[in-house]
Amino acid sequence: MRTIVRRTAIAVAALIPLAACSPGDTSPDDAGKTKLTIATFGEFGYAPLIAEYEKLHPDITVQNRVTDFDTHHKGLATQLATGHGAADVVAIEEQYIPQYRKAKDKFADLASFGARDLEHQWVPWKWAQGTDGAFVLGLGTDMGSLALCYRRDLFQAAGLPADRQEVAKLMPDWEAYAATAERFTAKTPGVKFADSAGTVYTAMLNQSPENYFSAKDDSFIADRNPSVRAAFFLSGGIAAKGQTAAATTFTQAWNVAIKQGSFATVACPAWMLSQIKEAGGDANRGKWDVTTVPGKSGNQGGSFLTVPKQGSHQKEAYELARWLTAPEQQKKLFLSEGILPSEPSVYQDPQVVAHADPYFGDAPIGRIFAASADQLRPNYRGLRDADVRPEFGRALGRVEDRTEGVDQAWAEAVQQAQAALK
Repeated sequence: MRTIVRRTAIAVAALIPLAACSPGDTSPDDAGKTKLTIATFGEFGYAPLIAEYEKLHPDITVQNRVTDFDTHHKGLATQLATGHGAADVVAIEEQYIPQYRKAKDKFADLASFGARDLEHQWVPWKWAQGTDGAFVLGLGTDMGSLALCYRRDLFQAAGLPADRQEVAKLMPDWEAYAATAERFTAKTPGVKFADSAGTVYTAMLNQSPENYFSAKDDSFIADRNPSVRAAFFLSGGIAAKGQTAAATTFTQAWNVAIKQGSFATVACPAWMLSQIKEAGGDANRGKWDVTTVPGKSGNQGGSFLTVPKQGSHQKEAYELARWLTAPEQQKKLFLSEGILPSEPSVYQDPQVVAHADPYFGDAPIGRIFAASADQLRPNYRGLRDADVRPEFGRALGRVEDRTEGVDQAWAEAVQQAQAALK
């Protein structure tokens, strides 16, 4: 869902010192009820849905544990390794799903509760991500199909087209995006074109069927994958020319840059819109707009709800996960939180397609993100993806702070990624 750029790699069996999460105090009114916990990283917008679920199921009370991305996934690794402390329902971000499929003995097989009857709800690739053969590990929540968020006023100041359809025509691919960055920077020297090289790089990678590892045998291929190299050198080239604000997504520096209008574009999945609104505040209402991302599509983020086997209420936990991921609830989440579901019946729903956002100049975000979702092709994430991906991000950071050139940064990223695999 809300994918964080800086991630910490974990091994499922690793023991990481972390205080166990306690269920917390319960109300006297909860006496005699089945108590379920659901653990998420960041806000999934579940609070009103949980309240609704409790009304529909008066014999059940649900507590939502919310922690940050790294704490959540580290904590789950510890809880699975020690055999206790995990919530009844646990969200897992897509990059970690390959690792946890290898530890499926730690999870309930949701197929045993009838999950396979639900397969038709999701796009095929999303369903496949959450399964391992006949075993169903998790039920898909959202996906992060990409669009391009841009500052309409800054484009106008640079003498560039500002209409969203014209902007899409201006930058149909990333080479055109880089050329537009040149034009923009020449006219507005005090403003950067992109938030960071890492955001551009990630968006380009998310349009490639393979990144760092081969889909055939999971071997490391980043050093010879032309898609990885092209993404690194294009994004690194923009950074080397000083056309990025060097503001890593969701850091305080990024929030300040959004508020101050320090950059003009960012590749944005649907769930990022709320972060832009929060950082930009009322002063930036109407200045931002949304259009098609260069390359047309791509996915950034997305999660699954799983049921650890150590829980004592696995059937009830499955029913909660099934209800939260049902189309009716996923539609509510998009309309209230802008979280794009991975279920075609929802993102193709007329009310969803017609949904516009006044903060972004009444951009038809439902239509834009639905079109992106329809063109989305998943990319393969290797088992060790989280071990090597940060090395390339750090290398681009060195280009942005001018301590290394693009060639040197690329060579070091490949070398350090290979070392991380040993």
